[in-house]
Amino acid sequence: MSPQALDSIQTLCIGLALSGLLASAFELFTERRASFSLLEAGGVAALAALPVLAFSAPFIILRNTVRGRRIEGRPIPFVMLATMIACGWGLLSGRVALDLAALIVGA
Repeated sequence: MSPQALDSIQTLCIGLALSGLLASAFELFTERRASFSLLEAGGVAALAALPVLAFSAPFIILRNTVRGRRIEGRPIPFVMLATMIACGWGLLSGRVALDLAALIVGA
């Protein structure tokens, strides 16, 4: 396996783990589930929810996709597409998290 592939896998794993951690921490501290409906509140609450949703979105997408498949019987191609979107988002989130960590450690 090439070093670039290993770096991408590591970045993806960190991004998905970070999204699950943030969504779980949000649920722990606020006693409500992290979801995209937080943006419907409007105003300062929606603005404060943006960073949390930006990094916890892969977890939210995957959670909703699995629930939708189990409860509503959504088709497999839909589940595959949603999983690819969540993994792409997780890859980007992981890259941002790793870059921020390198910036903090390097400073």
